[in-house]
Amino acid sequence: MPLKLPVMTLDGPAGAGKGTVSRGIAKKLGWNYLDSGAIYRALAVAVEDAGVSLEDIDNIVSVANHMALSFGSGDAPAVVLNGHDITDRITTETCGKITSMIAALGPVRQALLQKQREFRKAPGLVADGRDMGTVVFADAVYKVFLTASVEERARRRYNQLKEKGIDVSLTDLTKEIEERDRRDTERKEAPLKIAVNAVFVDTSHMTIDEVITHCLALVKA
Repeated sequence: MPLKLPVMTLDGPAGAGKGTVSRGIAKKLGWNYLDSGAIYRALAVAVEDAGVSLEDIDNIVSVANHMALSFGSGDAPAVVLNGHDITDRITTETCGKITSMIAALGPVRQALLQKQREFRKAPGLVADGRDMGTVVFADAVYKVFLTASVEERARRRYNQLKEKGIDVSLTDLTKEIEERDRRDTERKEAPLKIAVNAVFVDTSHMTIDEVITHCLALVKA
């Protein structure tokens, strides 16, 4: 893929606001958008539907290689797996847990690597995830690492689920986020970390618009 096509990567832990911020930036710039997490979550759904054991790496890779995945358009694009809309399914806590487990598998990450890089098209790409700036688009000119306190990220998730009418415990959510952070940062394959040349942004006390403006300044600089 030609290196001249600009890419902005936004990495960070769950609940840091990567998705909302990335979509906002892509819309402002008129660039393409990649939600790498949705790709892994879609695979989690595909694996669950296929009844594949999370210990059966070969079959998980096979599912990854054969799944037909597409995204709709708009501020909250639909995720379509093998012709079925799975947008609601990929937001469940169960899907999140499975995703975190399979994302730690090297062969799985390798299988999905090219699928992610195919999103790099003119006029540019905004990609959010956990290893966008360190692995998938290591040559990206613009790199951001978004984070927020565990308490703030749990509160955000709690409010999101409450708005959907889902009853959940803030204490349990906090523990789940802490556990996911641990898995993401300690995994051997593409662990969550700050790219050497990334701009660190703590969103704990910032509005979405403030974060978007801050990131856009990198492109305009």
